[in-house]
Amino acid sequence: MASALSPSYRNSNSTGQGVFRYLDWVTALIYLALVIFGVISIYAASYDFDNASIFSFSEFSGKQITWICCAFFIGLVILLSDSRIYETYAYPIYFAILLLLLVTIFVAPDTKGSRSWLVFGPVSLQPAEFAKFATALALAKLFSTYNFSLNASMNNYVKALLIIFVPVLLIMAQKETGSALVYLSLFFVLYREGMSGLILGAALFAVVIFVVAIKYASEPLLGMPAGEFACLILIMILLVSMLAAYVKDAFITRNVLLWFVGTALVEWILSLFDWHLMGYAFFGTVLGVAFAYCLFELLRQRTSKLLITLVAFVVSIGFMMSVGLVFNKMMQPHQQKRIKVVLGIVDDPRGDSFNVNQSKIAIGSGGATGKGFLKGTQTKLKYVPEQHTDFIFCTIGEEEGFVGTSAVILLFLALILRVISLAERQPTAFGRVYAYCVASYLIFHFCINIGMVIGICPVIGIPLPFFSYGGSSLWGFTILLFILLRIDAARASRVTH
Repeated sequence: MASALSPSYRNSNSTGQGVFRYLDWVTALIYLALVIFGVISIYAASYDFDNASIFSFSEFSGKQITWICCAFFIGLVILLSDSRIYETYAYPIYFAILLLLLVTIFVAPDTKGSRSWLVFGPVSLQPAEFAKFATALALAKLFSTYNFSLNASMNNYVKALLIIFVPVLLIMAQKETGSALVYLSLFFVLYREGMSGLILGAALFAVVIFVVAIKYASEPLLGMPAGEFACLILIMILLVSMLAAYVKDAFITRNVLLWFVGTALVEWILSLFDWHLMGYAFFGTVLGVAFAYCLFELLRQRTSKLLITLVAFVVSIGFMMSVGLVFNKMMQPHQQKRIKVVLGIVDDPRGDSFNVNQSKIAIGSGGATGKGFLKGTQTKLKYVPEQHTDFIFCTIGEEEGFVGTSAVILLFLALILRVISLAERQPTAFGRVYAYCVASYLIFHFCINIGMVIGICPVIGIPLPFFSYGGSSLWGFTILLFILLRIDAARASRVTH
């Protein structure tokens, strides 16, 4: 049977020297640089004047070196394996990890309010980190199914969303909201594979509505909260924009726009005489008439684009009305406070904003070139909590300054762009989708972690890949990246032969 295989097919799955011949060494070297800089940063963040050895197992840096050695071994095993096993066993791996996530809910000890860590003696592992590569494999396997197209039927959307959201729900049941949010980055993969840009636009619009409604919820304006007032104006703009750019019906767009502008002019004229119509009744009437008119045109023309526009219009209003309920009733008090701190609603310098404030002080004090390696005062005096894990970036900023942080950012950008390049050169849907999953995870972690550290994102416990202390994150991203390198090496081998 083996002799019947073509040379190119055998070479594409060869092991040993052949794999390293076709390995994308640029990506591998960037990975190595990030890991080395990461352990040096952990050493700097947790530096103990009484025990200065970076290799000491009693220090976080020494433990991280152990995790790194194990990660290198895991990467080597992946590279020496048959590239076909990842596609063949994608679903079994996915369901095994889902089972592990489910078991974790019931057997994991309570750690800072979450039950997400499995303890094996002195070692603790977080299954959510390994669910990332399993979910990426399952999603890639789905898209590699013969004649599969995301837009072919609604069932295909349902299958893709189930693969993404099942681990999300299990991780949220562990009370790890930050880890669960990472999987939403996979919507960029769906967009790359044909999902309408309207869905991403809707997600962005929902974020804007949420932020505006929460930030200005307590400020009154013309008989209603300023946040709701601004959101209703945004929804009017959304309706007119979709009618003009999506439905592309100038007649309907003009009539709706004239109705909105006309009612606004009436309100302005009445306000000159200290009469005001603005309020829930006014907006309800204005929006209700606009909806009724668009519904009439829908029944007359029966166009799917107008139907989608009306659905978006109604859903936007419903979402705006539910923001307060979701924020006040469904979110934990500490989550509410973190969001309020980021939005500038409350100032809690000794509470939830303490970490961020100290982190910004550390980064700002670094200046252009930093205070020097192991010379950071904020980090050495332990002013920044969790500075060796989620807030590792502030150590780099204080000791290496703008130059050091820029170098780290450029390294991450180089890795992300390289992964996207690998994705685009994959000849199969499996390889392409898997590579874009890896890129999506990296982009989300990179942006959110640095956003947390500099105070533009809520603190949700997202580690910086290859830098933050911990074996689970390092191993998870190593597996993610090296599976991609193995798949790409098989592609390169086939091309060469």
